[in-house]
Amino acid sequence: MKGAVFIAFNQMIEEQVGVAVWEQLLDEVNPESGGVYTSVEDFPDEELFALVGKLSEIANQPIETLVESFGFYLFDFLNQKYPIFSESESDFFSFLKSIDSVIHKEVRKLYNNANLPELDCEQKSENILIMRYQSPRKLCLLAEGLVRGAAKHYQVEYSLDHKTCLHKGDSCCTFNVQI
Repeated sequence: MKGAVFIAFNQMIEEQVGVAVWEQLLDEVNPESGGVYTSVEDFPDEELFALVGKLSEIANQPIETLVESFGFYLFDFLNQKYPIFSESESDFFSFLKSIDSVIHKEVRKLYNNANLPELDCEQKSENILIMRYQSPRKLCLLAEGLVRGAAKHYQVEYSLDHKTCLHKGDSCCTFNVQI
């Protein structure tokens, strides 16, 4: 996983619960990186999963809640660094449909070893978008948080129904997003 994701997680922890909690996480997890991340370097997925697991224990919050909340935070973090992607799309659905075809395409140009999820979107009507998410990481809740962050950015009220899920043995996660 790219260091930018770890940097965002570090920043979220420090902003929302404090530097002391971040230091406690590092002390208790003792990650191989030592908690020193650069945005372009790759770090083991397991390192982030261990940090989230330990945060779940410390904060007494379900891992699922923390992952979705991190996705919400991550949207703003990435949007501040790369506003061109949201600025080039006029609305919420257009942005969501551009993730795989535009954003992920650009990321792959920069990082040929980027391990990104597959995301396929199908607009069923003016108000309904079907998103299919597939990734060996099974971070569908992170994707839900990113969708929530995009909705906030575009100032859209929406509902998301997580129809199928990789965690339940389905071949992909299916999100029915309705505005």
